Amino acid sequence: MRLLVLLYPWLELLSLIQLGVETNALTAMAWVILMILLGVGMLRRVGTAAVVRLREAQRSGILQQHLLLDDMAIAVAALLFIIPGLLSDFFALVVLIGPLRRWLARRLLPADTRSVHTQTTAFYTHSDARERDRNVTLEGDFERVDKPDQEP
Repeated sequence: MRLLVLLYPWLELLSLIQLGVETNALTAMAWVILMILLGVGMLRRVGTAAVVRLREAQRSGILQQHLLLDDMAIAVAALLFIIPGLLSDFFALVVLIGPLRRWLARRLLPADTRSVHTQTTAFYTHSDARERDRNVTLEGDFERVDKPDQEP
């Protein structure tokens, strides 16, 4: 793993050099600048959209976690687009494609992490949330704080 972390910048550089060799240096520079602009634009847009969604969730009282996870995936993809190189651009595309991202998460994450991940990404409507809350059993200790001879 450490070797991969050390080799990654060199592989990015090699991919840009190879792009310049196959086309020309201006094309490679234009690619890098275009991807940086695309990443910054995506990051601005997802940041604004996330703030709007959080305000709506605060007003309605319902937080839709799957929307926030999609916003986070787009933000990660935007950051990968900002990193110069073709490998990071490829990884950004993988992160942007939702079904492929979920399939890879199922393959790469351990089973116990996946079950927690799927539980946190579940989407409930208002009526589903109320139905779910009725079927919850809480365990704990009970201590009476009022006097036993008084009725409420």
